[in-house]
Amino acid sequence: MAEVRINAEPRTEFGKGAARRTRRAGQIPAVLYGRGSEPVHLALPALDFARALRDNGRNAVLTIALEGGPQLALPKTVVTHPIRDYIEHVDLLVIKRGEKVVVEVSVHVVGDAVSGALITQELDRLEVEADVSSIPDSLEVSVDGVQIGTQILAGQVPLPDGVNLRTDAEYLVVNVVASPTAEAMEGEVDAEGAGVVEDAPTSASDDN
Repeated sequence: MAEVRINAEPRTEFGKGAARRTRRAGQIPAVLYGRGSEPVHLALPALDFARALRDNGRNAVLTIALEGGPQLALPKTVVTHPIRDYIEHVDLLVIKRGEKVVVEVSVHVVGDAVSGALITQELDRLEVEADVSSIPDSLEVSVDGVQIGTQILAGQVPLPDGVNLRTDAEYLVVNVVASPTAEAMEGEVDAEGAGVVEDAPTSASDDN
């Protein structure tokens, strides 16, 4: 995964009002912490940070340009506004080259199972341990040609060399079941309608 350089400014004001002013200025309030150092309060350029996540995923390796020199970091927590979908706050974890980190990586299902199969994905992210320089962008699970009744567990998901699974290997990731037949779906619709009684027409005498 490529490293992305992000220029950062120190933050000296805190609280909700200060955070709103930071966001209005096109920046994101952030905290850089880890490796026994004191937390550093920063303001990150919102467009550059959002672009780094869009192009490299939530595990983007960032070079944070600070007054005291560049610092390597990983986004640990990214808080997004639930309605307006902008980034409200970021926690950054200090890392260094050559060390291993534990991160969550997205899982993508690819391929087509046999005819009549329905694919359900039970887990869309797995926790793995990897060197900071070789964090996978994503993991792929192929269901090409798999039979109905197949279950793919976390321990069966292919991992790149040097990447170790931290999620329980027995967790179900993909389940391949039989697609419901048209008759079965019609039966469900009929069952949903069973027992429904329409209101009787209101007579004139009932209105008095």
